[in-house]
Amino acid sequence: MERLAARLGKVAVLMGGASAEREVSLMSGQGVLQALLSQGVDAHAFDPAQRDLAELKAEGFARCFIALHGRFGEDGTVQGALELLGIPYTGSGVMASSIGIDKVMTKRIWRSEGLPTPEWQQVDSAVATSEAFALLGSPMIVKPDREGSTIGLTKVTQTEQCGAAYALATQHDAMVLCEQFIKGDEVTIPVLGSGASAHALPVIRIVAPGGNYDYQAKYFTDTTQYLVPAALPAGEEAHIQALALKAYQVLGCRGWARVDVMIDAATRAPYLLEINTSPGMTPHSLVPMAAKAAGMSYPALCLEVLQHATLDYAGADAGAKALAQAGQPSEHPA
Repeated sequence: MERLAARLGKVAVLMGGASAEREVSLMSGQGVLQALLSQGVDAHAFDPAQRDLAELKAEGFARCFIALHGRFGEDGTVQGALELLGIPYTGSGVMASSIGIDKVMTKRIWRSEGLPTPEWQQVDSAVATSEAFALLGSPMIVKPDREGSTIGLTKVTQTEQCGAAYALATQHDAMVLCEQFIKGDEVTIPVLGSGASAHALPVIRIVAPGGNYDYQAKYFTDTTQYLVPAALPAGEEAHIQALALKAYQVLGCRGWARVDVMIDAATRAPYLLEINTSPGMTPHSLVPMAAKAAGMSYPALCLEVLQHATLDYAGADAGAKALAQAGQPSEHPA
């Protein structure tokens, strides 16, 4: 363990940040920090909302564990900054991160790859939201396009609610998504790894009070049930795991993520809702829960994710350095 900790070097756990999910990020980050310290890793808390990212380079950090959630944390912005600094980081790269936080873009790619996702409309006004309701039917979900943790989300059942739902969503993002509501089982599937080595962890079935899995139910109550094993009909779990894995791979994700799925109660057909490329690591979070069911402890999960920290252009940088050392100019094709 000491040898591994030494190889990992000085680690910054990025937490907090400036998004609407700052409070949850601080909880995730503290959990990760304590887990890494318990394994002998030279880990330190780092809040990008309070410190300049350039300090990471100046202070000799070898890699970053991204425990940020939402904008400026899992949307490709921090990832891009770390690419420029040359500091390997956990999770998906710039492109996959920026796509993953954009629910509409994610759905477009999934649909183009033949993957099932609920019908949707992107709207830019209260009137357009009402028109989407007429098209998608009741109930309809209205939510910010680039936000997480159900922040700004409304379940609309009457046309009269559309204006308020749109107004709430725009408090968090100028882009608003209206989505067909799928009634049935809500499940989530964590995925670990990259490329051909990526694999899905056990499916977790979520049973929230009154079927309302909102921000409070996610992080601050103990009444929500998380069932793992999920006790799904025979063959269904393996099918959903394969679907989540493909959803992860077609977006170009790496390291880890969590895919949210609804299973239609009438047809048992699964529908991809969204992907979280920087999953929560709080006491109520689901990736640690699935990992535990697979025989992996919380500290072991943190180490697994950290060991796979990398850069989008790690190979290109290494090649450029090798050419420079050989006295040859590197080429950068247009």
